[in-house]
Amino acid sequence: MTTQATGSAAAPEVHVTGRRVLATIADALLLTALFFAVALLLGDASATGSGASASTGTAGTLTMLALASLYYVLMEGYLGQTVGKMLFGIRVVRESDGGRPGLRSALIRTALRLVDGFLWYLVAFVAVLISDKNQRLGDMAANTLVVRNHSSSS
Repeated sequence: MTTQATGSAAAPEVHVTGRRVLATIADALLLTALFFAVALLLGDASATGSGASASTGTAGTLTMLALASLYYVLMEGYLGQTVGKMLFGIRVVRESDGGRPGLRSALIRTALRLVDGFLWYLVAFVAVLISDKNQRLGDMAANTLVVRNHSSSS
């Protein structure tokens, strides 16, 4: 089943929950690697045979928060995709016309990750499951959809 975005010519496939979960995990792994890089530069990071640990002070934490926020806002605002979404063939679009979200919508989506991300994205997962358009709270507030990429020539 597909859902028609208002004003779009084709019905985008919004039932991409599994892909969204995988994309979120991929982005989390990427941001974790970035966190370790920040910890190496501004804090303390170490790896042993039993695992790895990293810590940053306030400056490192604020730097990481800014970098993660910029990652989501710029990637989704300009491209409609993060690296995780690219890997799993999904993208963020404006609900009204299927275009790229733009910086304002991406900023709203990113700000609401603080709520959607509660309990390892449980809030977002539940919202997506009960929403008719499979939207998390950030999508609802920003009037965006996450849809499957189609290899069409349009």
